[in-house]
Amino acid sequence: MLRFTSKSYPQGVQTVLILAHGAGAPADSPFMEQLAEALEQQGIACVRFEFPYMQKRREDGKKRPPDRAPVLLEAFREQIRQVRTEVGAGCRVAIGGKSMGGRMASLVASEDNVDAVVCFGYPFHPPGKLDRWRIDHLPGVTCPLLVLQGTRDPFGKPEELSARGVIEGITRLCWLDGGNHDFATLIKHPSDQSDLIREAAQLTRQFLADHAMM
Repeated sequence: MLRFTSKSYPQGVQTVLILAHGAGAPADSPFMEQLAEALEQQGIACVRFEFPYMQKRREDGKKRPPDRAPVLLEAFREQIRQVRTEVGAGCRVAIGGKSMGGRMASLVASEDNVDAVVCFGYPFHPPGKLDRWRIDHLPGVTCPLLVLQGTRDPFGKPEELSARGVIEGITRLCWLDGGNHDFATLIKHPSDQSDLIREAAQLTRQFLADHAMM
């Protein structure tokens, strides 16, 4: 399975974060590249991988819809098994991802034992479809779960989540001011996408530290 690691595991690494891509862009998209770099600048070792459908797209250039959930989940579990073998029992393994990748990470965590989950732009519902929330599994997540969400994200805005009330399973929800689903901001906003990606990385490090993982 195709994997991207910006560097080898640092000596004595305590936590590795396995990152999955979103539905439409690969593991080496500009967003994923910037995110992995920002996380590693915060001292978080990252492993990125691609789901089977994205690997096939890379091979023949043909766009495909995402694989069905069982295939995506098994691909994630395969990465967890591989990373645990590589880093040993003394290293904690966190999982997460962009949009769909983060959702799949939370689904894995509701069924399997991982140390933490970090979702970068969680797809709480399809844009404009507030009758189709994707949160039923979240109460089953027993490890710490962080969601980093742009305030302009059409997959879940502050007012929509506020109206929904407390969502069990989410340990911490952090809003990135002005960001859309890709953390991009409007031209006149004082922060740009790179700023929010760096902020997300800093918040991730703080979250992991607060839960004794850094």
